[in-house]
Amino acid sequence: MPESTPAALYGLYEVLSLAGVTWTQLTGEGDGVALFDVAIVSADGRSFNCAMGMPIAPQAAIGDVEKTDVIIVADLALTPDMDLHARWPEVKDWIRGQYDKGAIVCSVCTGSILLASAGLLDNKEATIHWSACGLLQATFPDVDVKPERIIVPAGHEHRIITSGGASSWEDLALYLIARLTSRTEAIRTAKVFLLGDRSEGQLPYAMMGPAREHNDAIIAECQSWVAMHYAQANPVALMVRRSGLAERTFKRRFQAATGYSPMDYVQTLRIEEAKQMLETGDEATDMIAQSLGYEDPTFFRRLFKKRTGTTPGRYRQRFRSLVRA
Repeated sequence: MPESTPAALYGLYEVLSLAGVTWTQLTGEGDGVALFDVAIVSADGRSFNCAMGMPIAPQAAIGDVEKTDVIIVADLALTPDMDLHARWPEVKDWIRGQYDKGAIVCSVCTGSILLASAGLLDNKEATIHWSACGLLQATFPDVDVKPERIIVPAGHEHRIITSGGASSWEDLALYLIARLTSRTEAIRTAKVFLLGDRSEGQLPYAMMGPAREHNDAIIAECQSWVAMHYAQANPVALMVRRSGLAERTFKRRFQAATGYSPMDYVQTLRIEEAKQMLETGDEATDMIAQSLGYEDPTFFRRLFKKRTGTTPGRYRQRFRSLVRA
């Protein structure tokens, strides 16, 4: 839109375009396939300077898009003299048409005004930036404004989604990724882009990188074995025995091949599995510790906090509450 501001527009474009891709590049996990085909679309498709003066180069005009799965209206810079009922007729017709074809229609911040002007929010709950709640309610009295909410799904099949302030595009992106792909992908995206509460630094988001390539067949076989048996007692001693090498020789070759000491490698595998269990399940921390090979839950908690910067309970709370699907 001519009134669009760039932060949410380009932020959403980057995060949604790279969902499913960057995680694989950083960790080696997954297929590395983009989950969304994203485009910036405007009424006429021509480049323009947005409300903040920055250039925006749309990739298509609305007339080029016959059908889409999702539409997101980024936040708009509004002025007091705007006729919010009469403005944007062509775009409103297109959005209503796409909604009738089954599209999910979303807004960020003051983008809710456009959806309200299109009639999509009549008799529905919606949210907007706290400073614009009065404007939305006064101009469109049939909208049930929820100023306390960040994400508000509404309408048939929850195909209308409004989000609060300008930075709520982050919450919206994670919501859509979780809803349209999986919670796992949403959490991965949050970790890649450090979305959410960053008050405890970035250690809670960090993950084990992709395995280092090397030509040591004995160490590679031990890596494969420990990946399935890291919960066993004394896994390093068992790897030494499997390798047929002297202990000092094994440890030296393991470090050279992987970049980890054998014990550090085992601990890293265990902590990564603990993260997955905390993100996806409700099992008690003591039970998780035991399942990973830690007889002393207190030691596990200390190690977990050292590695992640937070406690297991706080880690679970952080990532279970991050995704609102």
